[in-house]
Amino acid sequence: MIASLKGIVESVGEDGAVIETGGVGYLVFCSSRTLSALPGVGEAAALKIETHVREDHIHLYGFASPAERDWFRLLITVQGVGARVALAILSVLAPQDLSLALAAGDKAALGRAAGVGPKLAQRIVTELKDKVGGLAIAPAGGAGGQPAAAGGGVDPSLGDAVSALVNLGYGRGEAFGAVMEASRELGPEAKVEALIRAGLVRLGAVA
Repeated sequence: MIASLKGIVESVGEDGAVIETGGVGYLVFCSSRTLSALPGVGEAAALKIETHVREDHIHLYGFASPAERDWFRLLITVQGVGARVALAILSVLAPQDLSLALAAGDKAALGRAAGVGPKLAQRIVTELKDKVGGLAIAPAGGAGGQPAAAGGGVDPSLGDAVSALVNLGYGRGEAFGAVMEASRELGPEAKVEALIRAGLVRLGAVA
């Protein structure tokens, strides 16, 4: 199973790119966001890969960040969301924005993606809203939706703040949304205590 791919960009199309490595050109389907992040033709590139093996084909899906790949994996667990629709969603919403849209129940944001109608947008929100906090949390200013913590892991302050609100009885989705909004306002250096209090303000628990 291919998990990552490094090579030379041979060509870039509307829905994918050909990456040549070891004399073999691999067709990799990508979101428009990942395609726009690729270097020019003839330059070196590296992608995280999700491999789908079917009876009639083997498809490679490429992602500029682990966060985007994680969201792809989660999105395709929803009935009616195949790989193409998942890539369409990731083309219009960066991982962090997708997290916020789900936490806020923003069906309109999901509906901007090709192939996502009102019913499917509602299903995605319903099934994934409470799973938002299980993915990497990125503070405001994090590039590409990836965590800004040292070593590339989940930012501990954000994770601790979300956990604290969950322990107070709030749903993980609403806690995540409140902490993310607080982080955007307070900045990446905000302490856990400040994030918790700001999150509680957004949840209407304190004045």
